[in-house]
Amino acid sequence: MNKRMNPIVDFVFKRIFGTEENKDLLLSFLNATLKPEEGNQLKEIMLVDPHINADQVGDKASILDVRAKTKTGEQINIEVQLHNKYDIEKRSLYYWAKMFEGQLSEGEPYRNLKKTITISIMDFSYLSSKSYHSVFRLREDTENFVLTDNLEIHFLELPKLGFEHQETSDLQVKWLLFLKADSETKLEELAMSEPTIRKAVNVLEFLSQDAEARRLYEMREKALKDELNMIEGAKAEGRAEGRTEGERQKALEIAREMLAEGDSPERVAKLTKLPQEEINKLKQQLH
Repeated sequence: MNKRMNPIVDFVFKRIFGTEENKDLLLSFLNATLKPEEGNQLKEIMLVDPHINADQVGDKASILDVRAKTKTGEQINIEVQLHNKYDIEKRSLYYWAKMFEGQLSEGEPYRNLKKTITISIMDFSYLSSKSYHSVFRLREDTENFVLTDNLEIHFLELPKLGFEHQETSDLQVKWLLFLKADSETKLEELAMSEPTIRKAVNVLEFLSQDAEARRLYEMREKALKDELNMIEGAKAEGRAEGRTEGERQKALEIAREMLAEGDSPERVAKLTKLPQEEINKLKQQLH
């Protein structure tokens, strides 16, 4: 029997939550995470770009996220991350902004813009908060009122789920424990407690035994490891050049601005002294 796949790998996550036949799983996860008021739970959702091709799987710069739109037009994006790529808060805000801006065609009024939500599920601790679930919105500092509900950013940090969360009736925690997938026993326990998680476990087991899915999974794992090695190599190179991490991040910000203004990757690499491969990756992300 093949080893069970890791559901936090983006390829597997998208196969479980981002396909037409599993939209009930996505709805369950979203309602558990967004916690809408009673009577306002999501009942319908439309997937945006549910397809995965081999070129995406093998490209370490590809982002295999789950994108959806509600019946009322609200935009939702879910991304899973195995490794800390740094600047997570800026990355999340950037992708939120692209989704928000991308709703309007030229000449359309701003009132047509709909609420946009991003959810980042991270297999590492990042924020200073002790909570596994952090939610950010636009609020006034002194009187704490909301300017608009159009912006909503969620961070779910799996390592912050502790022993005290293992026995729970909270559906969101159950979904996150499923993604942690610590043991077969825990998965079976979760499956027995919730029908949608039972289905998710069955999908995971099927994928783990499917030869083509296994091939793509291993290809994706390799691409993600290559990306991590590139990041670590760039960090080491920055240290070797005498750069602090802050200096390296400043160089990355300058590189992003230069690329956005149309400078060639070769020129950007030369002036910022960042690796050419890293500059190429930044250019792909901007587009």
